[in-house]
Amino acid sequence: MTHDEHSRSAPGRSGKISLVVPVYNEGQGLYALRDSITSVMDATAYDWDCILVDDGSRDGSWGIIEELSAADPRYKGLMFSRNFGKEMALTAGVEHAADADAVVCLDADLQHPPEIIPELLAKWEEGYDIVATIREKVADYSLVKKVGSSAFYWFMSRFTDLDLPPNSTDFRLLDRKVVETLSKFTEGSRMFRGLIDWMGYKKTYISFCAPARSQGEPAYSVKKLFDLAINSFTSFSLVPLRLAGYLGLLIMTVTVPVLGLMVLANWFFGANITTLAFFTVFNTLLIGIVLCALGMMSLYIGHIHTEVVNRPLYIVRSRAGTWDKTQ
Repeated sequence: MTHDEHSRSAPGRSGKISLVVPVYNEGQGLYALRDSITSVMDATAYDWDCILVDDGSRDGSWGIIEELSAADPRYKGLMFSRNFGKEMALTAGVEHAADADAVVCLDADLQHPPEIIPELLAKWEEGYDIVATIREKVADYSLVKKVGSSAFYWFMSRFTDLDLPPNSTDFRLLDRKVVETLSKFTEGSRMFRGLIDWMGYKKTYISFCAPARSQGEPAYSVKKLFDLAINSFTSFSLVPLRLAGYLGLLIMTVTVPVLGLMVLANWFFGANITTLAFFTVFNTLLIGIVLCALGMMSLYIGHIHTEVVNRPLYIVRSRAGTWDKTQ
């Protein structure tokens, strides 16, 4: 059966499912992850495998991945030459799921519960090409992350063309056609789920509650989350560049006349305020806006530089498990 015929057969799809799991200093938690995934997937009617992508871990995670792949051939491993980031780890895992009819992406810390996977598969069987998840709550989310997350989704929903519901996650199922389309994207500054949502396709959502991490520390620090938010925003929106122009227009139409009237009023009433003081304030404001505009433009120029250089998105140093020659 061809892939198109396979897709038209929904509902009642069948085939192979590949799970893609980015790993960064997850260590001993991989054993619990293996047990949970195996229990859930063995209860389904699908053939499956699990691709663990070691994103430059420093805690011996790769040795455990090699151990898991040696014990069960359904587990495979990719080890990056250094830390390229979660977005690239997801990209690499999906690109290496060459023979899967659908790919499920989830985190290694069990905050994306594998027990939800049958629900994703059920929606896929109904004919959806993308089955994404929305996190209703997180047991151990700090106030800073909650506020930052709310602000991020507010900006993305209002200033980009993405259909990105609040608290959506990378825990999602992708049909084969979505994976094939994703392989055509080459940008180095990427937000994985943003690219997927940008594609369109037939999509649905399910909700879940994320438990607290069983062990270890979150791989994403506040700084990394902030950098991801900036990269995501500038990748999908031109609003910052337009905002610089709007600020310049605001100065010309509002600030300059107001300052001029203030100078005239003070001169008329004899106040001891010189004209030079007002122009000093005006110049300070103007310089600040110009610097903000240059900063925004430099972000976009940086993205252009990254794409023009055209370096590989990631480098695979080693593999574990059994791989087809085409992967």
